[in-house]
Amino acid sequence: MNATPNIPKPINEPILSYAPGTPERAALAAELQRQAGLDVEIPAIIGGKEYRTGNLVSVTMPHRHKHQIARVHRVDARGLDAAVTAAREAHREWSSWKFEDRAAVFLRAADLLAGPWRQVLNASTMHGQSKTSFQAEIDSACELIDFWRFNAHFAEGMLQAQPLPAPGMWNRLDYRPLEGFVYAITPFNFTAIGGNLPGAPALMGNAVIWKPSSTAALSNYYIMKLYEAAGLPPGVINFIPGNAVEVSQRLLGDPALAGIHFTGSTTVFRQLWRQVGERLDHYVSYPRIVGETGGKDFVAVHQSADPQTVAVALIRGAYEYQGQKCSAASRAYLPASLWPEIRDRMVAMMETIRMGDVSDFGNFLGAVIDQKSFTKLKGYLDQARKDKGVTIVAGGGTDDSEGWFVEPTLVQAEDSGYRMMCDELFGPILTVHVYPDDRWTETLELVDRTSPYALTGAIFARDREVIQHADRVLRYAAGNYYVNDKPTGAVVGQQPFGGGRASGTNDKAGSPLNLSRWVSPRTIKETFVPPTDYRYPFLG
Repeated sequence: MNATPNIPKPINEPILSYAPGTPERAALAAELQRQAGLDVEIPAIIGGKEYRTGNLVSVTMPHRHKHQIARVHRVDARGLDAAVTAAREAHREWSSWKFEDRAAVFLRAADLLAGPWRQVLNASTMHGQSKTSFQAEIDSACELIDFWRFNAHFAEGMLQAQPLPAPGMWNRLDYRPLEGFVYAITPFNFTAIGGNLPGAPALMGNAVIWKPSSTAALSNYYIMKLYEAAGLPPGVINFIPGNAVEVSQRLLGDPALAGIHFTGSTTVFRQLWRQVGERLDHYVSYPRIVGETGGKDFVAVHQSADPQTVAVALIRGAYEYQGQKCSAASRAYLPASLWPEIRDRMVAMMETIRMGDVSDFGNFLGAVIDQKSFTKLKGYLDQARKDKGVTIVAGGGTDDSEGWFVEPTLVQAEDSGYRMMCDELFGPILTVHVYPDDRWTETLELVDRTSPYALTGAIFARDREVIQHADRVLRYAAGNYYVNDKPTGAVVGQQPFGGGRASGTNDKAGSPLNLSRWVSPRTIKETFVPPTDYRYPFLG
């Protein structure tokens, strides 16, 4: 077909409410019940074929940790070798496909997810990662749909960018995929990230080896099956659950490693970067390294702020999805004049918050992801009770008898350098430092230098001069910066997501900036009538 493709213009997928009496609530409840009765055996998928090792890892519901929902086959050395071979073979064919044909696969995946697969992904995310219906809807449905649709749109625009012509010649850019395979490593907390980290490089023509988080294996497995249903050819994305160290050791040791697409801890990301650096002489090309890591996200409140909007933003920003978001509000700086009112409003709201099994649509929180996380958070809370100058204002309870439950907790620390003001906790704990009203400027400087991270942050003020000043001081303190809003909830196509400093490479997932990392452009100059004489006019 001789035609210029016109990718359908994307719009953000509408978020269903799941309010009582809605059809989506009934459909999701039925799917939750169906999946609760399953124990899914999850194989690796390599070159389009299921691969089983018999080395099984159990996946349980975080909020009902005795309820097994899946068993995952951990890939072995032979499987990793097969995945590399499959990716190399698939690359030859997939990289030659026209962009519109590749895009069609992801656009079909988006429509399948918006329709018949919606509650499959939502229910598996709720059961496996303990998200409420609304949080799952935002993540595993809407955000992933948006990634697929907007990525295709952004890629089309990027590919249309071409160099200037000149008389007698034609200049072009050929946006080649990387030479080799991309290694995608995805986290437990966002199903959409599980779909996007392998999907974005694949859209640009790359073959991908995808290692999902074991605790998100169920929802991620369904994404892989959805890719297959959408027509993704075998081997373009290879799904390999397994031991992180063993998988990385094999893949980073392969000369064909062309890139890493990562979301996870700062420590692991730095280890991967070091390992790549140690092997630079070994690779066919310099691997592209793209990562989003940790955060210690701030909320800085000026005395001109509205106490009610601040209180609501802190509740939602700190406690939604049990604070297990890289963007979650984790430290807040509140003026002494507003602290009593904000505190009282927060405590009153927290007393109404319900926590428990996410299948109960009345619960605002589920459980933290696993025992390791529970133990870590409990340790911080136990220590806070002993430390001077630290007050647990509300919450602080923990219960692991049925699930890994940590209450939404509000902590006040007199010392702005207290460990809970500095450490990434990744749980439903917000630590507050109260400052004198006349020390706003000094407090902004404190916000900027307290943490090595720079992922998200927010300020609250009604005074425009104050807002302008904070913007200047905190320019490098956050890659996603919010004014009078919580520091969470970035929407694809509206707020490209990513941070700097220790929070990652800031390549902005869901934007052309990220997609550009997965191509290696080739400049082509074609001269229509080449010269036939070496001599230039100045020679006479």
